Amino acid sequence: MEVAKELLGKYIIRVSEEGTTVGKIVEVEAYIGPLDAAAHTYRGKRSSRTEVAFGPGGHGYVYLIYGMYHCFNIVTNVQGKPEMVLIRAVEPVEGIELMKKRRNTEVLKNLCSGPGKLCQAMDITKKLHGIDLCGDNLYLLDNEKVREEDIIFTPRINIDYAGEAKEYPWRFLIKDNKFISTLKHVKKPNQTKK
Repeated sequence: MEVAKELLGKYIIRVSEEGTTVGKIVEVEAYIGPLDAAAHTYRGKRSSRTEVAFGPGGHGYVYLIYGMYHCFNIVTNVQGKPEMVLIRAVEPVEGIELMKKRRNTEVLKNLCSGPGKLCQAMDITKKLHGIDLCGDNLYLLDNEKVREEDIIFTPRINIDYAGEAKEYPWRFLIKDNKFISTLKHVKKPNQTKK
């Protein structure tokens, strides 16, 4: 859980042939491997896709939802412990015109306010699945440390299939940031049980 919160405020930098885009992470969700019914690795499930999750931390885990939207996760634990953090939203920082072109919108608030939107805006696709996030094409940069009192935690989004795990308050977002994906479940800071 701590890694998920620590990712808030960090920059994602994506360098592609078209140019560089940068976004500040403002919303994430944690997925805690074999014990989490919402995780791709629930009960230790392994497949060619999930092998990346079982590898060392610091790699990208990219997959499609609904057959058309990419989602970008960061593998966060040591070899054999498949824990990941889904990047749900970023605040556009640099390369905004390129993001607008890719997303076909002029509305800044809507550029990266959801997992699929940010992946489209930043050109994060399945071709980056397994990428080492210490490389040159996709990486993280320390920016600001978000204070605990400025972090809101809520249940995760769109995981109704996950039984009681759908209620776990493992979604973290920066308070009052207009670039989050949705206000669903948002209450006053830290009013949800951990």
